[in-house]
Amino acid sequence: MPGSPANRFRIKSPTRLVAEAGADLEGHGLKRHMGLFHLVCFGVGAIVGTGIFVGLSESVAQAGPAVVVSFVLAAITCVFTAFAFAELGGAIPVSGSSYSFAYAGLGEGTAFLVGWCLLLEYGISVSAVAVGWSQYVNELLHSLTGWTLPAALSAGPGDGGVINLPAVIVIALASVLLVRGVRESAGATAAMAVLKLAILVAFCVIGYSAFKDGNLTPFSPAGLGGIGAGTTAAFFSYIGFDAITTAGEEAKNPRRDIPVAILVCIGVVTLLYCAVALAAIGAIGGPEVGGRPAALSYVVNQVTGSTIGGGVIAFGAVVAIASVVLAVMYGQTRILMSMSRDGLIPRVFERISPKTSTPVAGTLIVALVFAIPAAFASLDSVVNLCTIGTLAIMAVVNIAVMALRRREPGLARTFRVPLYPVMPLLGVAFCLYLIYQTGWTTWVQFVVFLAVGSLVYVLYGRRHSRLAAGLRTTRTDEVTPDATAVETPAV
Repeated sequence: MPGSPANRFRIKSPTRLVAEAGADLEGHGLKRHMGLFHLVCFGVGAIVGTGIFVGLSESVAQAGPAVVVSFVLAAITCVFTAFAFAELGGAIPVSGSSYSFAYAGLGEGTAFLVGWCLLLEYGISVSAVAVGWSQYVNELLHSLTGWTLPAALSAGPGDGGVINLPAVIVIALASVLLVRGVRESAGATAAMAVLKLAILVAFCVIGYSAFKDGNLTPFSPAGLGGIGAGTTAAFFSYIGFDAITTAGEEAKNPRRDIPVAILVCIGVVTLLYCAVALAAIGAIGGPEVGGRPAALSYVVNQVTGSTIGGGVIAFGAVVAIASVVLAVMYGQTRILMSMSRDGLIPRVFERISPKTSTPVAGTLIVALVFAIPAAFASLDSVVNLCTIGTLAIMAVVNIAVMALRRREPGLARTFRVPLYPVMPLLGVAFCLYLIYQTGWTTWVQFVVFLAVGSLVYVLYGRRHSRLAAGLRTTRTDEVTPDATAVETPAV
């Protein structure tokens, strides 16, 4: 059907995506080790980290005590899109996450740009998270020994140092654990998730013991504008929940467990963030929290009059942020593996080790590439660009849900977005609002980033697409690609 929309946009059917996920192109496949508990812990591990331990102070500086409203608004934005991810993650349980969802709903060109933006959400956020980890390593060292790493070795040039060595170390450690295998990574992520939740609960107990109502006034010193800016800053704290869908090929029961894990994670994290923010501000006041590095440790030190409690919080932050690096790097390697399977990026990223059942080469490349900005960049320089890239992806996923409802009405869906199509439309609207809040400088940077991605797709991805060339095969005789999956060769 040369004139069909599928031919023009190179749309790949969900049936074909799922079948190809089971194809054994290198002779070895991923193993299904992750149950619901591990998926929830994986999601919490990907979300709770730099955003609350480091980014809270920036959000408070923008919104004051009304940061609680900012967290709720950011959560609402995520919830609308979480419904979309839950529907698509259950219907298309593959490692490609939003990249694969865009391929099925909107076509190859859009899918490539989504994958390109995922370099911001997963890749750049690894660097940002690693920089935040370095701050709490110094705080922990100071509480234990009284000394800290010299600035030259604990910060990049933009922050008055030479190289951020701790940031490089945490990326290297995460890559080693990921290379060893999914079972080991999942176990470590679960342990770290439980530990950091316990640390944050303990922080709340300490913070509320010194709570003073007067510290919450004025509630919104900067008005609605401050709440909006605080919402954009707070949104970074939620980045990573969609990483759960990258475990589609390593979950034991992905169609059932992925939707549940996504929604549970968003609910738990939102309650936790609001509780922590209120505890911090109620204990010492918004002006003391806003703009302060390692703010949670500072709050505990002020309340207890000792550095011991702050040291415990710093230890929790070190563990929490390390788990984010681990979970986000996992998601990044699985996205690149899916893009590589489709021929849109070099094949090295799809190779699975027969010994560990993990993409070893892809993991090491990702670690090397993103250790560079972690070593030399500041946290502030990448947060807004990471945020706008994530928001763009979330808007596309909401649109993909609507496109697939029209094109694939009979697709087996273990979860359906409620109040369709109101929910996905609201998801797009909230994403656009937060994109607007990032400011024109970030818009320009993002447009340039997309232009470079489009060029890469035209010069490499489109020419090497296996969908267009008809090179993909599956191991399943029962599945025959339909007309929407048979594309004409690229020209």
